[in-house]
Amino acid sequence: MSPDRAVLDRALERGEQEGGSVEFKERLTEDLHLADGRLESLAAQLRHRVLSGEGEATYVVGVTDAGGLAGIPPEEFSESMDVLSLIADEAGAHIEEVQTWGINDVRDADHHVADDATADADHGIVGVATIREGAVLEDDDHIVVGTAGHVDHGKSTLVGTLVTGTADDGEGGTRSFLDVQPHEVERGLSADLSYGVYGFDEDGPVRMDNPDRKTDRAAVVEEADRLVSFVDTVGHEPWLRTTIRGLVGQKLDYGLLTVAADDGPTQTTREHLGILLATDLPTIVAITKTDLVSDQRVAEVEREVEAALREADKTPLRVDRHGVDVAVEEISETVVPVVTTSAVTMDGMAQLDELFERLPKVAGEDGEFRMYVDRSYNVQGVGAVASGTIKSGTVEAGDELLLGPMQDGSFREVTVRSIEMHYHRVDEARSGRIVGIALKGVQEADVERGMVLLPRDADPQPVREFEAEVMVLNHPTRIGDGYEPVVHLETISEAAQFFPDGGQLLPGDSGYTRVRFKFRPYLVEEGQRFVFREGRSKGVGTVTDVTGVE
Repeated sequence: MSPDRAVLDRALERGEQEGGSVEFKERLTEDLHLADGRLESLAAQLRHRVLSGEGEATYVVGVTDAGGLAGIPPEEFSESMDVLSLIADEAGAHIEEVQTWGINDVRDADHHVADDATADADHGIVGVATIREGAVLEDDDHIVVGTAGHVDHGKSTLVGTLVTGTADDGEGGTRSFLDVQPHEVERGLSADLSYGVYGFDEDGPVRMDNPDRKTDRAAVVEEADRLVSFVDTVGHEPWLRTTIRGLVGQKLDYGLLTVAADDGPTQTTREHLGILLATDLPTIVAITKTDLVSDQRVAEVEREVEAALREADKTPLRVDRHGVDVAVEEISETVVPVVTTSAVTMDGMAQLDELFERLPKVAGEDGEFRMYVDRSYNVQGVGAVASGTIKSGTVEAGDELLLGPMQDGSFREVTVRSIEMHYHRVDEARSGRIVGIALKGVQEADVERGMVLLPRDADPQPVREFEAEVMVLNHPTRIGDGYEPVVHLETISEAAQFFPDGGQLLPGDSGYTRVRFKFRPYLVEEGQRFVFREGRSKGVGTVTDVTGVE
């Protein structure tokens, strides 16, 4: 018996009891259960169940009052979860987790299957919702940090030590906490974009014992007054595309670049630094693994890092010399704090904690709601889920939106079923938040990375071409007409052709070029930053003019 199935079996065996924490519901509908004062009555019932379960209640949906497995269609199950979320909110509680099964998966000799006109025994769903006391996440103070660094420069180990507060064993033990497991993406929740999260309350850091456990992440979100999420990137040169995706595709507040003291800045380090700084992301450099080398070597690497920053027209700021107060005050697009650290001895970790506790949230963009899709999932009982970082505005459950562009440049009308953030269902989310949005009106197969969600009354004009100012960071020869790199803009990753003004661009050059997507249109706007690469050739650019679809 699988652990998931055991959850359902235990709830059915316990059954509904007067003083118990389990409640059976065949379905919940807006018309019936939210009308004529029933919301208050059902909220009182839910509070009773939560109190009986010492802060936790179990709602089994898709079963009869007697516990028979009826099963309900996916659309009705999704509506039931929306109604249950409203009831829980009214009761000062929230839905922490939902597990679902197809009725055929759980029908056997041990269970009674309802035999009535409402049962959909072939295609129905039965689900278990775990309800916990306490309101859903209020995400007023949450910074998102994009990490970068050469392979084996201690990036994941450093983050693992930050989020757990555990010193590394010298073998990268804390790094293992951050390996992405298949079960972490099974529901397609927004937290999957973040490979580590910790926070702070009035007593200091709030950390996880094991970041692989969803309950640990959820506990941090519940308890912390301030959250810090880390978006992972990959240090291997062949996977620089993934690094670009993390740095360009998310709405990041800060960058964290690691440089190992036993290796020093590498070519990959300089490329990651160039991308971070070219996109105007305020960045911290952490010199790692200082326990492996002498003080003299640490000082040498510090000088190499400072030289690399000055080459990029940035001002290094040594935190151990100037202090955290100055670093918090001065960090900007031009000033880069540098911290020396060891995840083994914990040197410098307190400084990083204090920086992340005090760094201000970068102001979100005002205006209409906009979110570029980073990933899509199909969640049983919910449907298509689009996840990403909200670029501007706010979104609420029930909002009517546009999704696109499709291959032909059109947009599809969709409705927000629900919003989740760090395993919590929320009624509203705003600019800068990493979310998963369940959508009604579209199949998951039709939702693609690089698409955008907009208000229903928007008038988007997708384009195949745009004009841009670019800077060539690295290229073996010259860039001429027809050069075909991959362009990374927001969450778009698409092959494109360049047609430079004057016919060519040389390594180190800045200039203007026309950029044409090879295969399909996307929504692109003036002022957006992008990165382009092809093999070992890399560069950055800014959209200067949108020419429209040809």
